[in-house]
Amino acid sequence: MSDEQMVSVSRDIDATPAEIFDILSHTEGHVAIDGSGTVRDDIEPKRLELGTKFGMKMKLGVPYRISSKVVEFEQDERIAWCHLGKHRWRYELEPIDGKTRVTETFDWSTAVVPKAIELMGYPDRHPESMARTLERLEAEVIARRDSE
Repeated sequence: MSDEQMVSVSRDIDATPAEIFDILSHTEGHVAIDGSGTVRDDIEPKRLELGTKFGMKMKLGVPYRISSKVVEFEQDERIAWCHLGKHRWRYELEPIDGKTRVTETFDWSTAVVPKAIELMGYPDRHPESMARTLERLEAEVIARRDSE
């Protein structure tokens, strides 16, 4: 992995890694926390684990569907997936002072055509959406805890 082809955003959330991972490892959680405004729905709700293939309904100008595969998985620590372009979305969880530091990374070092990702400006645009995603992740954890 090349650090030069990754952008990351972190947030400390007052929750356990297990609470957070439960959201990240279920496709319906992706719909709830998406800060980009592109994820619309999961095609078939699934619990994710290493090798799981899943589909999402998306919209970026026009509606489309995307299929992804979980390529990294360590329970309550890390999960990442990629689609046809092979760039990865990764979440890493680290317990810190009674909270969990969640780091979301957009990693295009594994992309089929990394230069195209850069030319399209994704590395510059994604951190803002990633920060919103982590805010929504925190809100989702709190909402689930309050509903118990």
